[in-house]
Amino acid sequence: MGVFVFLPLVLPLTAWPVARLAEQHLHPRTATRLLTAVAAVMALCSTLCLALVMVVGTAQLPGNPLPDGWSDPEVRAAVPYDEVVGKAAIPALCAVVAASARALWRHGRVRRRAHRALAGLPGTGVAVLPDDVPYAYALPGGRRDRVVVSTALLDCLEPGERRALFAHERAHLAAGHHRFLLAVRLAALANPFLRPLRTAVSFTAERWADEAAARAVGDRRAVATAIGKAALVSRGTPVATLAGLAAPGPVPRRVAALLGPAPAVRTWPPAFTSVGLAAWAAAAGTAVSAMSSANAAVTMFLILRAATPL
Repeated sequence: MGVFVFLPLVLPLTAWPVARLAEQHLHPRTATRLLTAVAAVMALCSTLCLALVMVVGTAQLPGNPLPDGWSDPEVRAAVPYDEVVGKAAIPALCAVVAASARALWRHGRVRRRAHRALAGLPGTGVAVLPDDVPYAYALPGGRRDRVVVSTALLDCLEPGERRALFAHERAHLAAGHHRFLLAVRLAALANPFLRPLRTAVSFTAERWADEAAARAVGDRRAVATAIGKAALVSRGTPVATLAGLAAPGPVPRRVAALLGPAPAVRTWPPAFTSVGLAAWAAAAGTAVSAMSSANAAVTMFLILRAATPL
């Protein structure tokens, strides 16, 4: 395997340029899907890399349950600096698993609590809660997807702005934005180099819903005004993996985008542009990461199979 086993750990750096350029120049829907796919693949590859290196590190520890042949010099020679990186991979992989499990648990807990809080209300698509705290968010799952909004936030908005709010939250639910947000959050936990993609997807998912709401209500200025007012008074969503109108982030950029023309819909950026070159670089980095991980996994499997006593 050689040094190629470490490539998936650093190749996420190739996605940094496309994270910034995609949120500026691509349609939000395209940018969200592209960046989430890149983040998910690179996170899986880097986690597999850690697991393969951990096998070498674990096999050297006394009293481990692995076959003795897995600690032979031929196996350790497959990973450069095996004595250092092998043992360092053990706590690193444990930290990734623990952080991902905690994020999934918290996401599920918040959703369950929210659904329990709505249990006594009519089963409509919108749940208006009498609350002095202003908030609004899209709540997926349960018997049906619902938009949750407090009376305090509705009181701050004009009728046209309320329609924009509901259209925005319904767009989040229709597109399943919580899945994109959860995927990039887990990816960033698996590899810190993917955090810029998580930030970018959080922004592009909101922009995607902004544009969908503008089309639904036919008034881009009303959506921009609703976003600005909600950002000033709202506390946001109960967890980062749920989407909402007043999600934290560059709200002025969202408002400015809505006050301008609608973005052009492109499935893939032109190759000979800055965003196109960045997208191809990210795609190449993702492909190399996947190939490096696959090559390392197959090589390690063959080595361990040969070292395992019959």
